[in-house]
Amino acid sequence: MTATIGDRLRLKQQLPYLKTADPMPMLRPSDLVSLDEVGEVVAIHPLDTVAVRFRRGTFLISLDQLKAVSQDDADDVTH
Repeated sequence: MTATIGDRLRLKQQLPYLKTADPMPMLRPSDLVSLDEVGEVVAIHPLDTVAVRFRRGTFLISLDQLKAVSQDDADDVTH
């Protein structure tokens, strides 16, 4: 999968932890992001990693842990 800035994505499965996209990254508990929450790609990093902004923070996540969200799904979540 490839991603561009602005793409809407969600987690495929719950991760053991989340790594923040801060200048000095920290590991955070995985329950900060639920599986049904839609995030937006805000930066692309090397090694197929993207920074995704969710409601409770921006996290570095590998693309193989994410799936694309259709426009209909994103509309359902925001309304």
